[in-house]
Amino acid sequence: MTIEVFADIWCPFAHVGIHETFTQRARKGRASVEIIVRAWPLELVNGAPMDPHKACANAAALREQVAPDLFTHVDAANFPTTTIRAMALVAAGYRRDNPTGEALSLALRDALFEEGRNIADVEVLADIAQRYGLDLGDAVVSDVIADWHAGQGMGVQGSPHFFNARRNIFCPVLDIARDSHGTLQLRRVQDALDEFLDESLS
Repeated sequence: MTIEVFADIWCPFAHVGIHETFTQRARKGRASVEIIVRAWPLELVNGAPMDPHKACANAAALREQVAPDLFTHVDAANFPTTTIRAMALVAAGYRRDNPTGEALSLALRDALFEEGRNIADVEVLADIAQRYGLDLGDAVVSDVIADWHAGQGMGVQGSPHFFNARRNIFCPVLDIARDSHGTLQLRRVQDALDEFLDESLS
């Protein structure tokens, strides 16, 4: 079984779901199940880059309401203006081998949400690429476009959208709503993700 996730790196909801997926795989001792995190470039989907203040507010709400161990250092002033090249670097990692792609998927999200690093900065990306034996020149934007088009063909609804060989599920970790004042209200819906991962990791 393989788990595919279409997601953008700067999507805080994907950060929660992807971390949970890797955590459960490790807990179940199912390292043979590959996790392929593919690009779903929200700046192309929406025709605009992510609003850093909105992203940081969502991250803060997630940390407070859902994921207290995540989002330890989110810096709106140092938030990236694009994630296209970062996602291309992840794709380059997967071209090398699955462990490298998986490691980069986590490392880039952690750099953004746990270390407050600007993953649009060439020096930051080059540093992370070098850590995994890659060169930034290995990152090819056409890989991101190819994932986007593939996701459209598969019916991806947004970030994150999870697939296995039998079914797919959009943003299975969270129930997302806003109250009458527009404040984000989040509730962890573990059953949906647990059911999906139990099936995927069996």
